[in-house]
Amino acid sequence: MSKNQLDQKSQAWSALFSEPMSDLVKRYTSSVFFDKRLWQSDIQGSLAHAEMLAAQKIISSQDFADIQRGMAQITDEISKGQFDWKLDLEDVHLNIEARLTQIVGDAGKRLHTGRSRNDQVATDVRLWLVSEIDLISALLNDLQRSLVEVAEDHVEVILPGFTHLQVAQPVSFAHHLLAYVEMFARDAERMADVRRRTNRLPLGSAALAGTTYPLDRERVAKSLGMVDEHGQACVSQNSLDGVSDRDFAIEFTAAASLCMVHISRLSEELILWMSQNFGFVKIADRFTTGSSIMPQKKNPDVPELARGKTGRVVGHLMGLITLMKGQPLAYNKDNQEDKEPLFDTVDTLKDTLRIFSEMIGGQINVLSGKKEGGMTVNAEAMQAAAKKGYATATDLADYLVKKGLPFRDAHEVVAHAVKTAQSENLDLSELPLANLQKFNPAIEKDVFECLSLVGSLKARNTLGGTAPDQVRLQIASHHARLGF
Repeated sequence: MSKNQLDQKSQAWSALFSEPMSDLVKRYTSSVFFDKRLWQSDIQGSLAHAEMLAAQKIISSQDFADIQRGMAQITDEISKGQFDWKLDLEDVHLNIEARLTQIVGDAGKRLHTGRSRNDQVATDVRLWLVSEIDLISALLNDLQRSLVEVAEDHVEVILPGFTHLQVAQPVSFAHHLLAYVEMFARDAERMADVRRRTNRLPLGSAALAGTTYPLDRERVAKSLGMVDEHGQACVSQNSLDGVSDRDFAIEFTAAASLCMVHISRLSEELILWMSQNFGFVKIADRFTTGSSIMPQKKNPDVPELARGKTGRVVGHLMGLITLMKGQPLAYNKDNQEDKEPLFDTVDTLKDTLRIFSEMIGGQINVLSGKKEGGMTVNAEAMQAAAKKGYATATDLADYLVKKGLPFRDAHEVVAHAVKTAQSENLDLSELPLANLQKFNPAIEKDVFECLSLVGSLKARNTLGGTAPDQVRLQIASHHARLGF
């Protein structure tokens, strides 16, 4: 047998072609060195398929036993780093099938009965992504817990709340952190929703038109855990859509992009808060770096890099959408390009969530069993900043409304009071009562309670408000939801 014939025998379609694939095309079209991470899903899907083939009497029980034995050996080889991944075999699927055939002979060749690589890869990616979504969901819970724990210790700490990055009204620092908990809770909900649509079986769609073999697709779905909340099998209902759909990858990357946007917003605040001009928080040294020429600096590299990586993940979303927009039905080779952006999105999101959870909440000291090294809060700096921007001006307006003044008139009165306080370099709470009464005679000495930062905070005692009592209720709710 000639070398050309040997080369062609390694290809699944060799008999039709008169010359082997060039080395350049092999490298250009091969995906094995990035899609080999799907190996566990590929083996899992193949075993479920083989079990069903045996149950349907399409292959023998001995063939199934041989396939199980061969896959166990392959699993051991890959786990130990002893598997020989071959570029000539193009992808993870053909590499595993070729090795299986080496080990068990004809039984390995029968495994592909009733399926195509088109529905095989769609199944593998879905199986892999479902398991990754489960990990990401757990990491989202960890980050929420870290934020809730820090919030719980700082309910009474007063932070200047901003709009347009201008001091607006005082808020509880805990309340501010819980806003991010709400964001990440929505991210977890989106991940659960994406998981539901990802967890559907395309296997059995074959190349595009289904198959002539009497497959039991629902059996395979149940074997792989592709079931709904009632235990009913979730199986794609159209073979063309089954092999060509990548909505689930786009949906996941969209959900991941939005999660990274939330991380990026938090990063921006940490960067501002850590600066000398704010001095609100410190993060542990292991999350910062120094300057090559300025020895006094600690740079917030982790938040800055996370802010940058957000653009990378959003870019992957745009890439996947663009990948799919011009494809006719059914499967096209373009879809090989779905994996690298999807893989990188998963890796980036998991790493970012893991590091932020530790950076905010600290990590467990194995000796003491306590969390150490999380974010340190400078309550004094926060409160001093809240006093600089007339943060209780709205409280004075509300006070006048309760005295019977229309809000628009009260707004105007307070604007004049602020202008006067600015000219005298005083806070509203520092203006003498007699001066305040010049703006409106209804003002009495009880006004100073509402002009204090603490009084302003406590006054907003409505559902979702920043009053400490409300914040504690929200913390208790998050404890119950997150189960800690």
